[in-house]
Amino acid sequence: MADKREVPITETRNPATEAIDQLDTLAMVQLINAEDAEVAQAVAAELPAIAAAIDAIAGRMRTGGRLIYIGAGTSGRLAVLDAAECPPTFNVPQGLVVALIAGGKRAITEAIEGAEDDWGAGGRDIADLGVDARDSVVGIAASGYTPYVLGGMAEARQRGALVVSLACSRPSPMAGMADIVIAPVAGPEVITGSTRLKAGTAQKMVLNMISTGAMIRLGKTYGNFMVDVQPTNTKLRGRAQRIVAEVCGIPLDQAGDLLEACDGQVKVAIVAHLAGLSPEAARERLAVAGGVVREALGWKVGPAPGA
Repeated sequence: MADKREVPITETRNPATEAIDQLDTLAMVQLINAEDAEVAQAVAAELPAIAAAIDAIAGRMRTGGRLIYIGAGTSGRLAVLDAAECPPTFNVPQGLVVALIAGGKRAITEAIEGAEDDWGAGGRDIADLGVDARDSVVGIAASGYTPYVLGGMAEARQRGALVVSLACSRPSPMAGMADIVIAPVAGPEVITGSTRLKAGTAQKMVLNMISTGAMIRLGKTYGNFMVDVQPTNTKLRGRAQRIVAEVCGIPLDQAGDLLEACDGQVKVAIVAHLAGLSPEAARERLAVAGGVVREALGWKVGPAPGA
């Protein structure tokens, strides 16, 4: 156990909330809200590091690398959530964005006591994925001390992967193992040590930026439209139709017909309509352009025409 001088800020007592149990409920939630307001500022201070991580991760993904998160408890569950949303949102294959959580799948819904303390398990989980120099591994822990995460980061570093640290305390052992250090320090928690609160919110915000930013850099969006969306349910089919209609400037029913002709592929429909191509030719153009709509249309990065 770390001595008092090494206790991370996420484990220290918050003087602003010492009497929170004596407040009426409105005052209680106002205090929690005021503490939460500090989170965005803490994340803002880390934006240069977050941007550097996004560029490095996207660069490796272009060569066939994966984005791999490793965490425990709340941090691991947030990683699982972010990874699970990538295939339906950006039409990436399962396994491109991976989340490892101490204790395995059962730990997603249950607390697995002691799992986070197993350094060796973190290393084994990274090794079992066959991590190599094309991959990016993001270690996530509120304190920056979690042995499972440290073990995984150490193994990833040995294998030549890009290693990123996301902790809510500075300094931390995790930072010493990372190529890029992201440390949104939002201060002590409302309830001492309950890092599912401010630290968890900060981690969620950063993970949103990392995955979304990497996918934007990989051409998975056109402007702010998710043009690689998989229309697998009624809501998503409607979204796909609205995207095609708005980007192409055509009525919804025409967009629906266009999507049907393009096998439900939003990117193909957009390129086919705007470039005046058949679906087959549009698909070929996109393949040459690496799936990037702007490149397929001959436009470089910048505002979409009419935007």
